[in-house]
Amino acid sequence: MGWVTKWWRHLAALVGALKLDLYTLLIIAAVIAAMLLPVRGDAALAFTYATNAAIGLLFFLHGARLSRQAILAGLSHWRLHASVLALTFALFPLLAMATRLGFGNWLSPELIAGIVFLGVLPSTIQSSVTYTAMARGAVPAAICSASLSNVIGVFLTPLLAALLIGAHGAGSSLANVGAVIAQILLPFLAGHLLRPLIGVWLDRRAALLSWFDRAVILAVIYRAFSASMSQGLWSAISLAQIMTLLGIVIVLLAIVTFAAFTLAKALKFERADSAAMVFCGSQKSLASGAPMASILFPAATVGAVLLPLMLYHQLQLIVGAMLARRFTQAGEPLERKP
Repeated sequence: MGWVTKWWRHLAALVGALKLDLYTLLIIAAVIAAMLLPVRGDAALAFTYATNAAIGLLFFLHGARLSRQAILAGLSHWRLHASVLALTFALFPLLAMATRLGFGNWLSPELIAGIVFLGVLPSTIQSSVTYTAMARGAVPAAICSASLSNVIGVFLTPLLAALLIGAHGAGSSLANVGAVIAQILLPFLAGHLLRPLIGVWLDRRAALLSWFDRAVILAVIYRAFSASMSQGLWSAISLAQIMTLLGIVIVLLAIVTFAAFTLAKALKFERADSAAMVFCGSQKSLASGAPMASILFPAATVGAVLLPLMLYHQLQLIVGAMLARRFTQAGEPLERKP
């Protein structure tokens, strides 16, 4: 039993070094479970119906929890919001397309599609706002900017994914945009219209609903990797490709983060606004990406398409924590006040 204790200690040390939280460990567990015990046959069909219903409910709740007051309160920071949208829906897609040109002959079509899909996703709300608060940044502006990015992303992400990926490997097309409208956009709008009736009740249960969000994402990831295993997709993806993919997402995160710092300095933002812009402009939403991918792409390819986003998600959490500490450190300010 000594070797068990030894390896357990090594695993615990690795988890601590990578700063893996419980949610990340659950994502890894879902992937391993799908590889060892993939859902098949009638069970897979029933699981698909259940996750599709859960996705609709998820975006209904997202719409109901979207505060109009928070959005209106931050609209005065229009330069900040425009900058975040430019980073999210212009710079990042361009970088993703450049990656496709450079690595299209090396990485599998599904991984390339996943990189482009990562590029067109909206910002994440929870971690962007959390890290902005940790950095003592402009939290209301971060809430507004990240929320605006997600609202626009419901419309824009499926369209960009279909136009930029198209027939280049993973099967996303404009025909799938209608499915997104039916399963994501309509529930989102319905939830937001009903916010005056159910908003207070939902706000009081924010922690419980947050775990529901995560449970839906875990179910989508398990379903995606199960389908990929059943179709034998992973046999065509080598370890060298996965390591190359990891290097690519590290470079993408570094470039976008540097661009956010540079743009904030050029616009002479104060430190609080700069923090909000860096976190909202460089982060991508797994909560929106996983459900959208399950609708936009064929079931057998979703697991590979989601892999760049899953790697980027963990990296942005680690780097975000480091940047939040940097913003709070005493010393020379990162940018000059106007």
